[in-house]
Amino acid sequence: MANENGKVAGVYPEVGAGGFSRVDGTVDFYARINALIRPEMRVLDLGAGRGAQLEKTDVPYRVNLQKLRGKVAELVGVDVDEAVLENRFMDKTVVVGLEDSLPFADSSFDLVYADWVLEHVSEPDRFVREVKRLLKPGGWFCARTPNYWGMTAVGARLVPESAHAAVLKKLQPGRQERDIFPKVYKLNTQRAVRQFFSRDEWDNFSYMHYAGPQYVEWSPILMRVVNLAFRFLPGALYTNVHIFLRKK
Repeated sequence: MANENGKVAGVYPEVGAGGFSRVDGTVDFYARINALIRPEMRVLDLGAGRGAQLEKTDVPYRVNLQKLRGKVAELVGVDVDEAVLENRFMDKTVVVGLEDSLPFADSSFDLVYADWVLEHVSEPDRFVREVKRLLKPGGWFCARTPNYWGMTAVGARLVPESAHAAVLKKLQPGRQERDIFPKVYKLNTQRAVRQFFSRDEWDNFSYMHYAGPQYVEWSPILMRVVNLAFRFLPGALYTNVHIFLRKK
């Protein structure tokens, strides 16, 4: 959460040592993925998009964690949006239809990850079956998604879908409208993860993560108020769910 105007650093002084805060969700999520991958692995990025987040240069450490190409044998990106074909950070990119099965053989991948994707999944049963089909035994599924009961997701549900683009444009000025998709929040709690990823078929190492008040970074006062509030909230209300599941 580096910020050129120093407002974030004023709340999180550790930003001055490396450019990221102690609650940086991207560093937390991708550091764990980096700990799981090996050079011989074949990895699938579900919902890879156009790779805009990897074009950033503000925090090299964070961006390098997200860049998996070259760290594994093959990195494949797949998305329903043709923008994925612009993603130059993948070894291979594939466009699929919403109703299509993924065009890969069974047990094709050692690790599948989905960053900010599960909130768009309208058919969790079908999604989980496909992830299970693609993974080798012992393979990992990793995902980061807003917690249904977290402040960000609750706020998003209070805003009509037709107004999401306008609201996000104010909160995240650098985000393009073509990168905004409808959200359904059917696979966005630890309970839902346990429901759809059966304990008989998966080892579950998921956890809740508080990613900091990203939408109020323009105000140090509001950031401090939100941080104070989260000290007294149970983990079930934290911002995001970080999902790490190993196929048995």
